[in-house]
Parts: sequence; structure tokens; C-alpha cells
Amino acid sequence: MLLMIQNAADEDLRMGVDYVKLEEGGACCAAETPSTSGCCGGGGGGGGGGWWWFLWWWAKLVLVVLFVGVLGVVFFKWVGPFFMDKEIIPIIIWERKTFSTVILGLIVVGSLTIFPSFLLPSTPSMWIAGMTFGYGYGFLLIIGGMAIGVSIPYFIGSLFYHRIHVWLERYPKRASIVKLAGEGSCFNQFRAVALIRISPFPYVIYNYCAVATDVKYVPYLLGTLVGIVPEVFVALYTGILIKTLANASHDGRSLSAPQIVLNAIGFSITVIVTILITLYAKRRIKELQMQEELLLQ
Repeated sequence: MLLMIQNAADEDLRMGVDYVKLEEGGACCAAETPSTSGCCGGGGGGGGGGWWWFLWWWAKLVLVVLFVGVLGVVFFKWVGPFFMDKEIIPIIIWERKTFSTVILGLIVVGSLTIFPSFLLPSTPSMWIAGMTFGYGYGFLLIIGGMAIGVSIPYFIGSLFYHRIHVWLERYPKRASIVKLAGEGSCFNQFRAVALIRISPFPYVIYNYCAVATDVKYVPYLLGTLVGIVPEVFVALYTGILIKTLANASHDGRSLSAPQIVLNAIGFSITVIVTILITLYAKRRIKELQMQEELLLQ
């Protein structure tokens, strides 16, 4: 009888230990994610999933590059020459006959100085700078004109400081991005302004809103000039490309295969670099917003 009772107790003890082990194993499985390895098994699945995700990301990037390249070839081969013959070449011929190089330079600087105050886009003026002066002088003319063009709205906005501040309060999400530029040291203000200029935030609107964030003029100006550099080079490249296509179409000849390939590659690289820089600027702005929220808490 005693032997039977002892055997029954040993059996209950073993069942209890097994139950405890099973419970611990279930807790381990519940705590882990599907991509992690551990007591639940499937350790190779997590690494494989990360590897496949990495390959898929690069595959998408390659597909985007190929798609943009094909679009560039189609544009340079068929769309560009047709558009040049109908629209661009007559404008370029009229421009060369009407204005000298010095007058065109003054027109470029003048338009870049005046247009931002009236919320007008300045990109066409940058195209003209690229077509007429190339990268070197074109860049200097654009930077000089933009330095004045973004300063005028800044000082005009200071006259309507309270009204602009009230308007920003109506749009808290947008205002939170703009207000980043007015916080911290001069270097932090410079960095925030540069990131805002690179990001998709409306360019001409920020010219007037900046003063309501209490950003100092020097960080505002320097951050603006640094932030618009990618846009300036894209506009200059576009203007030079337009001139190349226009000259080829006007002379009755088409671009050679190497020229088409090189222009398509340059166009693709320009688009991709612009997108990457913009995405980086958006990510950094979000990080700065999160840091600011943590400090406020």
C-alpha cells in the first residue's frame, strides 16, 4: 500500500514538473516575435525573412532606376525633339535676338529677387541661367538673386508678425515644422532652415512664415542658401539639357546613342539623388520634432 502511494506521488511530481516546463515554453513563444530565434524554433526563418526583405528593397530600387532610365530615353528620343521644335526653340531664338548676355543676367537676378515676394516660382529663371551661363556663372547669379529674394519677404513678414503667428496657430502640424527653425542655438536654427528648404515644405510660403518663428536673419539666410543648392543644380542641369536638345533639334540632327544614354543616366541620377536628399530631410525633421516633443514632456 505504501509503495502504491509513493509511486502515485512520484507520478504527480513528474506531471507537475512537465507542466511547469510547458508553461515556461509557451511564455517564451508568446514573448518572441516571428522573426526572432529561440525556444519556439524557426530560428532560420527570421534571418531568411530579413535577407529576402533586403533583396526586395534593392530589386525595387533597380526597377525604379530602370523605369526612370526608360522614361529618359523616350523623352530624349521622341518627346523632347517634338516639344523643342514647337515651344522651346522659338523662345530661345527670340531671346537671343532680343537680349544680350548681360541683359539676360540682369533679368535672371531681377526675377529671382522679385518673384519670391509675389509667391511666384523661380524655377524658369534658373533654367534660363543654366541655358545661358552654365553651371559656374549660373550658380553665382542664382545664389546672388535668391539671397535678396528670400530676404525681402523675411523683412516684410516682420511687419505682420502677429497676424502670421495667428495664422500658423490654425495649422498646428505645419506650424510644428516651421517652429523648429526658431529654437536652439544659431547652428540649430541654420540646420533646421536648411532641412526645411530641402524638404517638400512650400518654399515661397516659408519665406514669410519664417520670421514668426523667431529665427534670426543670419541662420535663416545661410540655411536657405545651403538648402536650395540641390534645387539649383537640378534647375541648372535641366536648363543645360534643354539647350542641348534644342541645339540638336534646330540643326536638324538627333542625339547620338552615347549622348542619349549619358543624358538618360544623368537625368536618372539627378532624380534619384533629389528624392534621396528630400527623404533624408523629411526624416531628420521628424527626428527633430520627436526630440522637441520629448523635451516638452
